[in-house]
Amino acid sequence: MQRRQALFLAVAATLIALPAASQQGKTPPTNLYIDVLTHNMAGMPDMGGMMGGLGGFMARRMGGAESSKPVYPTARTGGMTGQYLDIALHNALKPGVEADDLVPAGLRLGKALTLVPFEPGKSTEAETPSGKVPDVEVKITEYWGCGANVRAGQPKVATFKVKGGTIDAKGGMQGVNVQTTGSLSRGLYVPDRDIDVKPGNVYWPNRQYGKQVPSGARLAGEHQITGNGIPASMKFQIQDSADFMPKLALRSEGDPADAIYLGWPSVARARAYFISGMHMEMLSQNSVHMTIWSSADVAGAGSELHAYLSGGNIDKWLKQKILLPATATSCLIPKGIFAGKSGGNGQTMPGMLMMTAYGPESWITYPPKPADPKQPWNPEWSVRLRAKSTATAMLGMDFGGMQQMDGEDAEGQGQPQQKRPGMKGLLKGILGG
Repeated sequence: MQRRQALFLAVAATLIALPAASQQGKTPPTNLYIDVLTHNMAGMPDMGGMMGGLGGFMARRMGGAESSKPVYPTARTGGMTGQYLDIALHNALKPGVEADDLVPAGLRLGKALTLVPFEPGKSTEAETPSGKVPDVEVKITEYWGCGANVRAGQPKVATFKVKGGTIDAKGGMQGVNVQTTGSLSRGLYVPDRDIDVKPGNVYWPNRQYGKQVPSGARLAGEHQITGNGIPASMKFQIQDSADFMPKLALRSEGDPADAIYLGWPSVARARAYFISGMHMEMLSQNSVHMTIWSSADVAGAGSELHAYLSGGNIDKWLKQKILLPATATSCLIPKGIFAGKSGGNGQTMPGMLMMTAYGPESWITYPPKPADPKQPWNPEWSVRLRAKSTATAMLGMDFGGMQQMDGEDAEGQGQPQQKRPGMKGLLKGILGG
């Protein structure tokens, strides 16, 4: 844990909170933000269809239904297979005051979703482990691009050696010496446009009213936001284009020592795709080798790109071939990069993949902005809608027909089923070949 914390703190020190992008024109006093995510954890059934039975039973056994409720934010990175919905509201007229979203019946979450402020969390500083920082060596090997073979100029390799120092009770590091050899590609700048938890906002899901989104739920339809200080005009229609996207059915074929084929049926409304992968080996107790890869033709594209991207970023990165086009349905991971060939005697983890299908982003503003710029415009409220579909998978795993057991969307039916490795491939993936 101390080694992990030392690495996390070093990375966190390089991150800067970036200003959220704003809508062009005047900012209304009341702003609603809705994110929808469809996530597919390869081989796992849809949790939205299980929560009423198994989920409720487990909640009662583990401390009551309260502890099992999803809590904002849930739609940034999916965990289990299912649909996720996040709603955040900032109302400058009455900051932090409870509000209701009167939702259509197709969402299957009742007549209204209640948005409440978050209670301040308890400090966890006392739980931070303190003591000497162990000597740690982390080697990172970086690849990028789809194709059967490793491209010229790859990989880039960097080794980080952390020696000496201590961690205090507040998580700070003292006297730590970090030595770096080699270099990695400079990462891409991805604007932080998420709505984080802070005073003055209200959110759903929350500990009081949070619910698991049922499988097959639909967001499209008429919504109305009500509450103290909410404009009476805040009623709007969410179109099908802003609804939950179909499931991203990512599948793989091939031994880790060979080029690995990735395939997926096209996802309706997807504007682009991106895939990243990681493989880790424990070379010794204090030595780790990580291999990272992305589907981008350009170096430096990392896991940050799995965020909700603006239309401008998507257009720019499609032109630069950082993202895969919406017409793409396959990609090859270069031969052997996840094979675990660095000669370590420790444990090897199967390669992990993350894939994102970027959906549309849209705004609703009332009253709409006049076509004539000379006319006065004082908007009362706005709604930002974002959608994406993601998938995670473990290389070498064969899930057989489980992908089809949880009721895939009709838009994904009729697609050819790709061949997947059997139990031998599973064992090879776990044991590193």
